[in-house]
Amino acid sequence: MRISAHRPRRSGGFTLIELILVMSLLVVVVSMIVPKLSTFIRGRALDTEAWRLQALAHAGQSRAVSEGMPMVLWLDQKNGTYGLQQETPDDANGDPKAETLHQAESLQLSVANLAGFGSRFGSGSGTGSKTGGGSANGGGMTTFHNLPAIRFQADGTVDTDSPNTVQLLDSTGDSLWLVQLKNRTGYEIRDTVN
Repeated sequence: MRISAHRPRRSGGFTLIELILVMSLLVVVVSMIVPKLSTFIRGRALDTEAWRLQALAHAGQSRAVSEGMPMVLWLDQKNGTYGLQQETPDDANGDPKAETLHQAESLQLSVANLAGFGSRFGSGSGTGSKTGGGSANGGGMTTFHNLPAIRFQADGTVDTDSPNTVQLLDSTGDSLWLVQLKNRTGYEIRDTVN
C-alpha cells in the first residue's frame, strides 16, 4: 500500500498583497486619465454647441426660403439662450415653429459687429431696432427685441446688418467662431476669425 502525503491545495484566489498592488496601479492610471478626459468632454461641449448654432442658422435660412418670410436667429448673451422665429408672425399666437435653445453652462456667447471684430455688441443694448419686434436697422446691427440677431431674408441671404461673427468660448479659453460667408449665403464654423 502506498502512502502519499497530502499537500494542501492552494485556492485560486488572490492574496491581500496582490489585491492592494492592483488597486494602487488602478488609482495611478485613473489619476492620469481623468484630467485629459475632462478636457475632452469640455471640448466636445464647445463643438456640439457650435454645430447646434450652425444647424439653427441653416434651419432659419431654409424656413425663410420655404415660407417666403424673413426669419431671425436671436442671441441672448446674458441669459445664454438663442432661438429662431419669424420676424413678423402671421397670427396673434406668434410663430408656432419658434425654437429656443439653452447653451451649455460652461460656454459663453459673444457677438461681433460688422464694423470690426473687437467691437462687441452687449446684450440688451439694441440700438435703432424697430419697435414692436425689430429687424435690420439703418447702419447698426440687426436686432430683435433688443437682442443681436441674424436676419435671413426671404431669398435665403443674410441681411447686411447681421453680425459678422458669433464666438463660443469655453471656461478654458478655447473658442470656436461662427463666421458669415463673404457672399452672405450663410455661416461656417472656424477655429479662428480669419
